[in-house]
Amino acid sequence: MSKMNIGALSLNVATAGAPGAPTLILAHPLGASLSVWDEVAPILAKKFFVVRFDARGHGGSDVPPGPYSLSDLGGDVVALMDALGLARAHFVGLSMSGAIGQWLMIHAPDRLDRVVLSNTAAWFPGPENWNARIRAARGGGMADLAAAVVQRWLTPAFRATDPERYQQIEKLVRATPPLGYAACCAALRDADLRDAIRAAPPRPTLVIVGDADASTPPALGEALAGALPDARLVRLPAAHLSCVEAAHPFLAAVEKFLV
Repeated sequence: MSKMNIGALSLNVATAGAPGAPTLILAHPLGASLSVWDEVAPILAKKFFVVRFDARGHGGSDVPPGPYSLSDLGGDVVALMDALGLARAHFVGLSMSGAIGQWLMIHAPDRLDRVVLSNTAAWFPGPENWNARIRAARGGGMADLAAAVVQRWLTPAFRATDPERYQQIEKLVRATPPLGYAACCAALRDADLRDAIRAAPPRPTLVIVGDADASTPPALGEALAGALPDARLVRLPAAHLSCVEAAHPFLAAVEKFLV
């Protein structure tokens, strides 16, 4: 991992794989970091030049003053690609970063090849829920939020069978800078891409939903897939963090779609 400056912002970035291979960007959910891709990134790096990064306000990246917008977060991806000399890339985004992927499909379609939108939606209903999260993060930090977040992210069965990974994920959420988390909550609260994504240039897209996902229920992913003319839908036996809980079927679906 290394720090990369994109304008005035410094992002924590990790790359792996052959530089001459097709580029694949893996973008993490709200409250996480690039490490959520640890189960799948090493395998994908055998076929792709894999780029992972901590979004602004997360992990080892800078935490500029908020609130943020999807334009800020999507613009960071474009700026990172420019800094790495990448004209185009495949993009895999989960949850918050699935919304970022949609922003890119709308505003920077020429920078994308194939797109995977996992456990996400074109619209995240419930503004008061987002405002409550913002108040909680700003007022008490991430400690009180982390346990509830991870219980939604991973099913009880997974938490029981792999407690070590469960604890790692909860620790990851606890370590998220509270002001960065709150600023990104505002971006998701204010996002509504339902009309714009229908008008975006067609792009081969894989939409992944988790059967037990309470954060972005399958119906939201199904609606997103239905709005895209060139989309496939895959259902996985997982809650929200499908790249961890259902890593093998997640990987199989992504590789089949990209290769």
